[in-house]
Amino acid sequence: MPYSSLQDCINDLEKNGHLIRVKEEVDPNLEMAAIHLRIHEAGGKAILFEKVKGTKYQCVSNIFGTNERMHFLFREHFSTMQQLIDVKSNPMAYLKKPFKNISLALKAFKALPKKLNAKASDYFEEIQIQDLPLIKHWEMDGGAFVTLPQVYSEDIDQPGIMQSNLGMYRIQLSGNDYVLNKEIGLHYQLHRGIGVHQTKSNAKGKPLKVSIFVGGPPSHSLAAVMPLPEGLSEMTFAGALNGRRFRYLYEDGFCLSADADFVITGEVYPNENKPEGPFGDHLGYYSLQHNFPLMRVHKVYAKKNAIWSFTVVGRPPQEDTGFGNFIHELTGDGLKKEIPGLKEVHAVDAAGVHPLLLAVGSERYTLMHKQNNLPKY
Repeated sequence: MPYSSLQDCINDLEKNGHLIRVKEEVDPNLEMAAIHLRIHEAGGKAILFEKVKGTKYQCVSNIFGTNERMHFLFREHFSTMQQLIDVKSNPMAYLKKPFKNISLALKAFKALPKKLNAKASDYFEEIQIQDLPLIKHWEMDGGAFVTLPQVYSEDIDQPGIMQSNLGMYRIQLSGNDYVLNKEIGLHYQLHRGIGVHQTKSNAKGKPLKVSIFVGGPPSHSLAAVMPLPEGLSEMTFAGALNGRRFRYLYEDGFCLSADADFVITGEVYPNENKPEGPFGDHLGYYSLQHNFPLMRVHKVYAKKNAIWSFTVVGRPPQEDTGFGNFIHELTGDGLKKEIPGLKEVHAVDAAGVHPLLLAVGSERYTLMHKQNNLPKY
């Protein structure tokens, strides 16, 4: 059965021996991350923290912690998703046998996002940033971060969910010069999907509306990191992999995932930046403090019994290794057929980016980011 929520996923994991509960109160300031790292290093189970200091919400981590668990989560629709990616890459092969593949076409149609005629109050209660689990992962981190966000934005020239972008860009919730409950930091580069949207909004002198989803079915998190072929939206991918359509609604002009546990909405205004970081990143080094886009918080929503999902990055292998391995297995040769100039693709765990697909290619853009003399943690 498809997961309708993160709670559904947790129930399934626990029923099948893939989850442990931490019943004692834990501190989101370094302690939770330390527990996660030890359990993950031992090849352990997903972890449900039942009592977290400073918040009423439970937290879960290590859901994607092993290859075995990744395949367990997506066991019912993995082959269907492989076929859909292959169709995008080699449509003529499928057109030659239309009747044989009609069931696949029906599955793809059923995966399309579903807009709900509903209000935010039908699904959520309004809270503030300070009510969230403010998890600090490493000692020198600049504050609390969201490490498994699904960051949603739309193209100002082509609004709507089918032309949107869903990406996983870390979010700083507190610390530095951010005004608590009113401002948060977004960490992304302008060549990324959301950066393209921001550039277009900047050119028109208008703010970019951004929605940040946390939790929901695990396919939604995976969709946020998938390097998908052009024309295949992250929301359709999420629906196909889960076997359940991505459900959404609009409130105050912002898109809200009706299946998410938490939603943070806000606007990024042209040329508004603040220092973000440091952040204990991959490979055992801190990403240093730099100016990144500032998001003015509009509203924060939470389900009644919402569960906060997070991960901890560090020297590989970490939980994000599962993303890289799974994506490599799922996409096969599909990306090479879709991206001009791409010669080879390989999921590189040792490079420490979730997920970094090492691409041998050319033409689209070249980006070099040097980090010299970075402090270790």
